[in-house]
Amino acid sequence: MRFLPKDEGFFGLFDQLSARLKTAAVILRDLFNEPHRLDELTKKVKAEEHAADALTYEIMQRIDRSFVTPLDREDIHLLANRLDNVVDLMDGTARRALMFNITERRENAIALMDVLVECSDVIGRGVKDIRTPAAVHKAARQVKELEEKADAIYSKAIQALFSGKPDALEVIKWKEIYDNLEHAVDECEDVANVLESISLKNS
Repeated sequence: MRFLPKDEGFFGLFDQLSARLKTAAVILRDLFNEPHRLDELTKKVKAEEHAADALTYEIMQRIDRSFVTPLDREDIHLLANRLDNVVDLMDGTARRALMFNITERRENAIALMDVLVECSDVIGRGVKDIRTPAAVHKAARQVKELEEKADAIYSKAIQALFSGKPDALEVIKWKEIYDNLEHAVDECEDVANVLESISLKNS
């Protein structure tokens, strides 16, 4: 029986998808740092979300076209969807900031975005090292630590939001934004867990 080569193109697509995640995170951090650029930066996050969707679609199409894949098909599908989910959440957060007409900088939002940018950077390294279990394990551990850091920032942000005599509308707006940012970091941890599981399975 003739040897059938595995389609290795998936790894390049995962690298591109994780790069979109990182770019979207950096743009979203800029949005909370410079709310006067809300319209412009919301559109830029949306462009990254569209690009991530296109890459995810290409990965799904490639699964169907490839006779032999370098990873289990269900693992490829799962990792692509998990990465895409984080970009979708960031796009949703940007759209909420626009709908709510956010005009002020809030240090807790920026602190959460710093964690999200760092998570996206670590995930990008983990994706590149997917065939090196020790490196992926290290990346997964870093993301877990970052998720715990985000939880602490989130708790502090919510406490600050309800202290004193808060404006009800501001509480509603910012709580939803904080919830979305914290959820995005949680999803990063899901990505890291999937990466670690795939890496161990294929070591």
